[in-house]
Amino acid sequence: MSISPFFRALRPAYQAEIDDLTFDSEGRDVLKQRLAQRRKELGFLIQMIELSPEMVSVVFHQAFRFHNAAAMEDLISHESEELPDWDSFSNLVTLAPWAKELAALVLQQPKGAWLLSVAAGLEYMYGKADGDHTASDDNDDESSDNDGEDFDGDDEREAQARDEAGADWMAEQGFDRKD
Repeated sequence: MSISPFFRALRPAYQAEIDDLTFDSEGRDVLKQRLAQRRKELGFLIQMIELSPEMVSVVFHQAFRFHNAAAMEDLISHESEELPDWDSFSNLVTLAPWAKELAALVLQQPKGAWLLSVAAGLEYMYGKADGDHTASDDNDDESSDNDGEDFDGDDEREAQARDEAGADWMAEQGFDRKD
């Protein structure tokens, strides 16, 4: 996978955004609730499209299903100013039903199509980093109408793995394990 310096720089920032949203101060997984809150704040977040695209892109976390890995690999190989327009590859991804209204709002902005391309690239890389297989070319299921949950139903396993990793880390820091 050839990743442009643009996406290489945004990747850890996006990961940090997701990580910051995932757990509360007591180690509970609150990602779903925090993403719902962020999505409600999109009208404000839109102002940061160019300054911090990863902060706006996070509202589309778990919103994409990728049908053409080669096209996504090509997308993330481009620099910021050379990104393919959203319209040129939107037919190669499926947006979750709950994300379509958010995408319509973003597309009203001057850099909205650019942001959707960035968000798709960041989500694609995030899925690849987690070993998620949402980038398969043979999965065309568009029937998911969940509110921000992962298309593949792996959310619960991933949440458990994060919970366990968080609990391990807290234990290493000297805190008692919650059972």
